[in-house]
Amino acid sequence: METAKLGTLTKLITRGISPKYVEADNGFVVINQKCIRNNRIDFKHARNYSSDQKAKAGCILKTGDILINSTGIGTLSRSAILRQECENLTFDSHVTLVRPNKAVVDCNYLGYHIELLEPVIENFAVGSTGQTELSRKDLFNLDIILHELTQQRQIASILSNYDKLIEINNQRIKLLEETARELYKEWFVRMRFPGYKNAKFEKGIPEGWEIEKVASAFEILGGGTPSTTNKEFWDGDVNWFTPTDITGTNGIFLETSNTKITNIGLKNSSAKSFPPYSIMMTSRATIGAVGINSTAGCTNQGFITCIPNDRLPYTFLYHWILLNKETFESMASGSTFLEITKGTFKKIDILVPDTTITTRFHKVAKPLFKQIENLQQQNIQLRQIRDRLLPRLISGKLKIKPAEEAVYA
Repeated sequence: METAKLGTLTKLITRGISPKYVEADNGFVVINQKCIRNNRIDFKHARNYSSDQKAKAGCILKTGDILINSTGIGTLSRSAILRQECENLTFDSHVTLVRPNKAVVDCNYLGYHIELLEPVIENFAVGSTGQTELSRKDLFNLDIILHELTQQRQIASILSNYDKLIEINNQRIKLLEETARELYKEWFVRMRFPGYKNAKFEKGIPEGWEIEKVASAFEILGGGTPSTTNKEFWDGDVNWFTPTDITGTNGIFLETSNTKITNIGLKNSSAKSFPPYSIMMTSRATIGAVGINSTAGCTNQGFITCIPNDRLPYTFLYHWILLNKETFESMASGSTFLEITKGTFKKIDILVPDTTITTRFHKVAKPLFKQIENLQQQNIQLRQIRDRLLPRLISGKLKIKPAEEAVYA
């Protein structure tokens, strides 16, 4: 093994464009920092770039390019490899492109190596809080462990097999989510629930169904933050969810929070404990992001948590909240940031179906949700194995056989 400077292994290291965004256009799609998370590129956060502008030379992305977030605390150093073929794709000035020289380094191997070095890259940041920047010079001088090219490809192949399994599971999760969502719409939006042909409707509502205020339909809880100056309140074993837990996840279910508090901290704050399979909805700044806790927990004050009951099970409440996101956003107010308060939320009308219908819906939807939860757990385990292999393979501590002899689990 040798080491080489990143700049000697690349054809290009450059920042992106400063685009003029448009709502819809036939020009370029722009990758921004929000798109790069968990070493994947999520195109749902990409934006359209006016076709009136020309893309900067070298900023039209190609398969095998590596993108690194290059500004801001908490986002700087996040990286991802562009694996799919895309046309008219570029990136903004908060992202740095690293284009490998394929003659000397495997694109996927270099992408994994840069992922391993994200903590090092993060320490390169210079500037004031919130304005931290990553310099091209520091990236150029980043030390890269350089295995022989064939071995690079073997290492990348082992790691990418785990990523492929994770991606397959993500596709299955997406289909299951779509199936459950369409089932909810069919029964409770289009009103084609079992027996609807024989049901009596009055003012568009089936007999036995009621329009109620949220306050009387189900319990809601707010959150709170224990004093940050009291060490006894922190690093315990009580899940304390924050909006980052919700917006930073790739799935519905959250088994654990990134930050935990103690029972003493819970008792000495306005945070309220709630049972598993409650519905957590972000209520400040980002409104309407939803997660389901699979273990008991509490939240900070950026949430409204909805507690399911026998009339309105969690499979029903989850979809009701998901499909009413725009309503919640329209009711939010605030000067510094938008917020929908508990008081406002309690006054919202909700159509409460006959309990026999919601019970029947839950019986059909729950197995779909359980499959989603199981697939998410599989992905967590696959990611943990992959993350343990990554440094050992790159460093050479884990020896791999020649390609013709290798058999991988």
